Amino acid sequence: MESVLSKYENQITIFADYLEEFPDTDELVWILGKQHLLKTEKSKLLSDISARLWFTYRRKFSPIGGTGPSSDAGWGCMLRCGQMMLAQALICRHLGRDWNWERQKEQPKEYQRILQCFLDRKDCCYSIHQMAQMGVGEGKSIGEWFGPNTVAQVLKKLALFDEWNSLAVYVSMDNTVVIEDIKKMCHTLPLSAETAAESPPESLNASTQSKGPSACSPAWKPLLLIVPLRLGINQINPVYVDAFKECFKMPQSLGALGGKPNNAYYFIGFLGDELIFLDPHTTQTFVDTEENGTVDDQTFHCLQPPQRMNILNLDPSVALGFFCKEEKDFDSWCSLVQKEILKENLRMFELVQKHPSHWPPFVPPAKPEVTTTGAEFIDSTEQLEDFDLEEDFEILSI
Repeated sequence: MESVLSKYENQITIFADYLEEFPDTDELVWILGKQHLLKTEKSKLLSDISARLWFTYRRKFSPIGGTGPSSDAGWGCMLRCGQMMLAQALICRHLGRDWNWERQKEQPKEYQRILQCFLDRKDCCYSIHQMAQMGVGEGKSIGEWFGPNTVAQVLKKLALFDEWNSLAVYVSMDNTVVIEDIKKMCHTLPLSAETAAESPPESLNASTQSKGPSACSPAWKPLLLIVPLRLGINQINPVYVDAFKECFKMPQSLGALGGKPNNAYYFIGFLGDELIFLDPHTTQTFVDTEENGTVDDQTFHCLQPPQRMNILNLDPSVALGFFCKEEKDFDSWCSLVQKEILKENLRMFELVQKHPSHWPPFVPPAKPEVTTTGAEFIDSTEQLEDFDLEEDFEILSI
């Protein structure tokens, strides 16, 4: 009991320090699509930021690939930022954007399962091991620093093996998001419709008559949309600043990956012209599941003051993230982009209805034969490591 009280007192002290870090202003703070009035909602703001899953450098995990590094300190920061963005998508998918984390409080089982997807073990689908090894197919050696686009491509490939979360991951090309391609990728037939489609016509008619016309309507696969961008040559062009900030206001926002050369941060919001970010550059010891199957999550939430940087100091190479659980969320996002992003003379990115005719045909990535099931890992994850992913995905990627 005493230790619990002392931990709680420490938490209050940390929170108090945290609040002092923000200036006394009437300005709004935007965090991943939610606004907080700084003057009256500081504790709510704090709670919102500390609830985000925070992934940092770790040490003393099993060597990557059996003989590789047992720490990602110095090279894994962009991979950790990619994990944070994806984790936020999974939180939104299973728990909702309004879900909040409280220290020492029992969390939903989905939360524990999400956390286990990212543990530093070779059998966890989004572990540093899987991400680093998948990066080899993107031309990155294990231990080499990743850029935002490389991390996006790696997440896109790893998601194919993750049946529990069942995400459709779309990474835009040439600063262009294609509505037609996303709809094609996210519209999946329900199992009943697929079964009916393989049956004789009489069976199909009986099925549709008994279940109604909606029985065979396509379902929507939750969408993780990543938009890699170059917003300048050596530094960010000020003309993009307003549009960049506007993205953090969208309800679908997952923030942005970026930072400075070889120094990656996960940007989750802004105050004025300062970006608020989670910093992965802290080295902590590897944490595994406990005997009861849960994970001690104390080191996976940042209770330190959030860091801020002027938006003009941002490296121009970034990747925006958005999550659309349902089709209506994507349609709403498209409307917001047309209203707020495409109004600019120099557009940050393009949103088009049809697949450009000069591009190769769009083929939605298909799941290879080898599978994992999110946090419930089976022996096939061993096969995942041996699978020739580089060769296979040359066919699947566009």
